[in-house]
Amino acid sequence: MTACANWCAETRAAEPPADFRNAAASDILYYQGNLMSAVIPPAYLSWSTGKDSAFALVEARRLGLANVVGVLTSLSQAYDRVTHHGVRQSVLDRQLAALRLPCRKIFLPLPCSMADYETIMTDVTLQIKAEGVTHIMFGDLFLEQLRLSRETKLASVGMAGFFPLWKRDTAALARTMIDSGMIIHTVCVQESHLDASFVGRRFDHDFLASLPTGVDPCGENGEFHTVVSGGPMFDAPFPLHFGEIVHRDGYFFADATA
Repeated sequence: MTACANWCAETRAAEPPADFRNAAASDILYYQGNLMSAVIPPAYLSWSTGKDSAFALVEARRLGLANVVGVLTSLSQAYDRVTHHGVRQSVLDRQLAALRLPCRKIFLPLPCSMADYETIMTDVTLQIKAEGVTHIMFGDLFLEQLRLSRETKLASVGMAGFFPLWKRDTAALARTMIDSGMIIHTVCVQESHLDASFVGRRFDHDFLASLPTGVDPCGENGEFHTVVSGGPMFDAPFPLHFGEIVHRDGYFFADATA
C-alpha cells in the first residue's frame, strides 16, 4: 500500500458526517461531538511552525471544516524567534511563502506576564474578528485545560475554536503525519525526557521507534517541538539546515536555517 493510501485509510475514521458537504446552509450537524453549521466558516490558524498546526491545516482542508484565510504566530521580540519552538523568523517566512497565506505576527516582550499576554492576545482576536473571521483553529491533541482556556477566551470576544486533531490517538496520528509526506524535524527537546541526540532529527518512523517509554509520540506534553519544511499544506518543500545545538533552561535547541 502506498503512503498516500495508508494516510487515507488511517484517517477515514476522522471523516465528518456523510451529509456534511451537501447539507442545506441552515442545517446543524455534529462533528467530534460539537454542533457545527453546514456553512464553512472563515478561520485563522494558530501556526507554531510545527507538525501539529501544519497537519491541522491539512485536515481542515481535507474535511472541509473551515476556510483558513490566514495564520497567526507569536514570536519573542528579544530573540526574533517563534515562541516555544525557537525557530528563526526567516524560517517562518519561508513557510509562509510556501503556505501562500497571510500571517499576523504577534511580537511578545521579554519578560511577558500572563496578564500582558492575555491583553495582547485579546487585542489580536478582536482585530481578526473585525475582519469577519469567526474561528481560530488549533493543533491541540488532548490537553483539556489548554483547550478550555482557549475556548473561554475566544467566547469572551464572540469567537470559537476549531480543533481538527482533537483526541486522535497520538501514535496513529504521528504515523499518519509521516505517511502524508510531511517533512518534519525536531528543533527543541526537553532534557528531562530526551537527550541532545533527539534534537535536529528527522521525525520519521525510526524516530518514533527510538522514543523512550512514556514520551508521547507527538510530544503533546512538551517533550519535543518540531518544524515542517514540506508536505501537502505547502506549494513546494524547501531545504533546512541545522547548525549549533544550544542548551538553555532545561531544553536543547537546534538552530535551523532555510
